Amino acid sequence: MSVQFGTWNFEDQPPALEYIDQVSAALAPYGPDSNESYSRGGLSILYRAFHTTKESRREEQPHISRSGAVITWDGRLDNRTELMKELRDSLTVTSTDVDIVAASYEKWGLHCLGKMIGDWALSIWDPRERSVLLAKDPIGTRHLYYSINSDQVTWSTILDPLVRLAGKTFALNEEYIAGWFSMFPAVHLTPCVDIHSVPPSSYVLLRPGKYTLGKYWEFDPGKKIRYRTDAEYEEHFRIVFATAVQRKLRSDRPVLAELSGGRDSSSIVCMADTIVARGIADTPRLDTISYFDDAEPNWNERPYFTKVEELRGRTGWHVNVGTPCPEEIPAPELPPESPHGRFLPTPGYDGRTSPQIRMCMASQGNRVVLSGIGGDEVMGGVPTPAPELENLLARAHFGTLAHQLKAWALEKRKPWFHLFWETARGFFPPALVGVPKYMHPAPWLQSDFVKRHWAALTGYPSRTKLFGPLPSFQGNVSTLDALRRQLARTALPFEPPFDKRYPYLDRGLLEFMFAIPREQLVRPTQRRSLMRRALVGIVPNEILNRKTKAYVSRSPMVAISNDWAHFAEMTQNMLSSSLGIVDSEGISEVMQKVRRGEEVPMVTLNRTLFLEGWLKDVRALGIINLTQP
Repeated sequence: MSVQFGTWNFEDQPPALEYIDQVSAALAPYGPDSNESYSRGGLSILYRAFHTTKESRREEQPHISRSGAVITWDGRLDNRTELMKELRDSLTVTSTDVDIVAASYEKWGLHCLGKMIGDWALSIWDPRERSVLLAKDPIGTRHLYYSINSDQVTWSTILDPLVRLAGKTFALNEEYIAGWFSMFPAVHLTPCVDIHSVPPSSYVLLRPGKYTLGKYWEFDPGKKIRYRTDAEYEEHFRIVFATAVQRKLRSDRPVLAELSGGRDSSSIVCMADTIVARGIADTPRLDTISYFDDAEPNWNERPYFTKVEELRGRTGWHVNVGTPCPEEIPAPELPPESPHGRFLPTPGYDGRTSPQIRMCMASQGNRVVLSGIGGDEVMGGVPTPAPELENLLARAHFGTLAHQLKAWALEKRKPWFHLFWETARGFFPPALVGVPKYMHPAPWLQSDFVKRHWAALTGYPSRTKLFGPLPSFQGNVSTLDALRRQLARTALPFEPPFDKRYPYLDRGLLEFMFAIPREQLVRPTQRRSLMRRALVGIVPNEILNRKTKAYVSRSPMVAISNDWAHFAEMTQNMLSSSLGIVDSEGISEVMQKVRRGEEVPMVTLNRTLFLEGWLKDVRALGIINLTQP
């Protein structure tokens, strides 16, 4: 994905050349293919390209439209053919994506945003309106941050120049920190107060003294797809899933797919092979990369991803994340640059790839990586009957509700009235009925911090509305919001840079999945019902019918035990404790449990430890005020 930066001084005062040079250096690792800029009066825009398609190599950005609008575009248009037909009077067969975006803006203005399907982030300086428009796609696969004050607005793909080069100290955003302990912070937040992230499916319109934030597109709750037979749903699913995968294969270089052995990644790879075999994929080849650890008793994925490799007749790149074999150990490298030189928005990961992944991508020429993120949530991977039962309750279909309660009670081995209560409680405010135990804040957080940020710490819970859209539709949107929060906190990769794409979060696929009956996704005796039925003959049966995917729990606990002295010292004088976030006695107690091999919430514990290291790096930079409120 390409990167962009812009700053506009309302009094037309140009920025210092030294400042622009520093920004350009910060962008360089993410966009190695060009170094372009536009400057006029108090406006300066920088663009660094990272090409993944043949069309992108012909682009010149910032792009100047016919009316003089200055456009920087980081993205991929999945419906470029359809848009070109609507805009045929102003485009040619050689038009690039940014040409199409410019023509769309000239014809439809703000309304063009909802017409553009794909992964993208966009900024437009309009000299006629003296305004800056910032926008992101409905899923939020790209980053775009901004800050505004009385005399200027600044925006950027990466957060580093907005924070490190601002010439001031920022207050720490506590809600952002709280979100890290649950289902990630809200999409509009950053670690710094007064710096914001453009939300998905939204635009920000900035003028001197004016600020407008609005939504340009939403999923339609009234859209419903109903067929008479399962076979019709299955056929339609294969079409939209194939389209979703085909869109993500648009690359003029070999595409790399993560292949874990689970249903999600395996289905992507198998469908992609079908598309490539038909000769309708832009990519010349699909490669795979798989991770394994034979020492982990709860993670034996090798037999499953091997099944896919046998089907496709190709062995992918294998990465041993446990103790590597001698021949897999890469040559010693120079130590990476100090993290204190850059501001990192993501605790625990700065965007660098591992040596094994660098070797893989360099040897195969990959610039695009396909991920199975979203499959579990979209395809019915969690076999809960709640959305279906809520639909029946909200529509007063009591006879069907009683029948389904009985069927699910037998499957779940629970009394039917327990299931009924779990269904009914969704319609009550969380403050009244509480949140599920697994969503409770970590016990080692300080009580005052928990009280101040209860919503963020419990994943921003909300009640299901009895009237209006179907409860299952409300649940789908809520689940998607959680995925949007996750994507918003994914660090932009570099060394090498690559474009990560998510077939299960394709807009067309999501619209289909949100419009069909819930009972097509999950049934009492079959999770992922539609997916498993539709992909028979495409994905190996051993994968379609596996009970659950493996999980990892032992390795993080072993790592802490093996390096106990380091972690014990870390938790003695924690910066997060002095900031009123972590309780020192509580964290010491949970660390002792880990050392004894007792079960603890490892995901939250790891995030706590990552956060501590991140806070110390931020303190070294001296750009965020780390004092207790």
